[in-house]
Amino acid sequence: MKCSKKYLKSVSMAAIVLFAAASAHAAAFDLPDQDAFVIGRGMAFVATADNPSAIYYNPAGISQLAGNNLRAGIYGIDLEPSYKNPNTGQTFDNQFKYHAIPQFFYTYGRTNWPVSFGLGSYSPFGLAEIWPQNTGFAPVATEGRIFTETLNPVIAFKLSPVLSIGGGVTVNYAKLNLQNTQFQFHGDGWDVGYNLGVLWQPVEKISIGATFRSASTMEYHGTTSVSGLGSSPSYSQWPFPLKAIFGISYRPTPKWNLEFDADYTDWSALGTVSVHQTSLPLSYFVPTISDPLNWQSSWYYEWGVTRYFDNGWHISGGYIFNQNSVPDANYSPLVADLDRHFVSVGVGHKGRKFDFDIAYQFGYGPTRTVSSSGGPQNGDYSYISHAIAVSGEWHF
Repeated sequence: MKCSKKYLKSVSMAAIVLFAAASAHAAAFDLPDQDAFVIGRGMAFVATADNPSAIYYNPAGISQLAGNNLRAGIYGIDLEPSYKNPNTGQTFDNQFKYHAIPQFFYTYGRTNWPVSFGLGSYSPFGLAEIWPQNTGFAPVATEGRIFTETLNPVIAFKLSPVLSIGGGVTVNYAKLNLQNTQFQFHGDGWDVGYNLGVLWQPVEKISIGATFRSASTMEYHGTTSVSGLGSSPSYSQWPFPLKAIFGISYRPTPKWNLEFDADYTDWSALGTVSVHQTSLPLSYFVPTISDPLNWQSSWYYEWGVTRYFDNGWHISGGYIFNQNSVPDANYSPLVADLDRHFVSVGVGHKGRKFDFDIAYQFGYGPTRTVSSSGGPQNGDYSYISHAIAVSGEWHF
């Protein structure tokens, strides 16, 4: 019975950390990378929001778009976090490196209408990390995979020539798999939230934007399996914290757009989360498992610039600094959370009927040493990533 509690606690803690991390870019499970133009600008877009991906970044921005606009793209990333075991000196790498994530956005509006409509379909959280079984993490989970899909209808109102508001409903589906040599957990769930945005241009050269994504609760239903004890249906409710972003864009001439954004995530809302076993034999040993997280709210800061040319071409550059959120005492290798730096470049072309953008993004995390978790996850963590994004748009 003592052994079963240990394994079940590992399942719950790994799942809690994985899902709580889903909105933090530092955790590598968040996917704010929903458009190649935005990625090239270092995600500094909330005060610009001038293509259909504004559905995700700031729904008020679709009020700037007339006619039918269909934009789709793909984000491909090579994730390379690494871990150094303090006892053996060995270094281990993530074994699930390559991912491709699609996105789709559609907007409709008319020049003489004060209202615009949009629909987005995208994956806001995802990716996977798989550590070799000989890292020494056991019984902490060594494999985590998450897939999500969001359907996001929005509406925007142009209240005046310089002020727009917008918002919509987010319908989210998530599926996950967590495991190591002793346990496995499969589950999926649905939740509903909302996003809001405002876009204001007080003077010709300055635009201010803000967006808010609501907190929500995902209820996951699945199965927990433990070696030697069998399996049980399981469920849990996972809180996702609110997110707020503020940005300011300065355009000294029509050929330049410089923007700074600040992104806040209320990770302190994550208190104690529980996993419930609903049938024998596991419900007899440990019917409910609860774990405190004690995470810290965090920011990431985004700087971006775009230079436009007369022939429809443009080039962009950007930088992001992302604070970590997970204290040593609650650390998990499935999150591998640490301060990160991202730099990006992009190029694109706007045409009468078709647009396209291509961007490259490099991520780097200086080594973080975890020494007070009290578990096998102590050691040195570092991070590198490479990503390519491509987006295309059709006006009709």
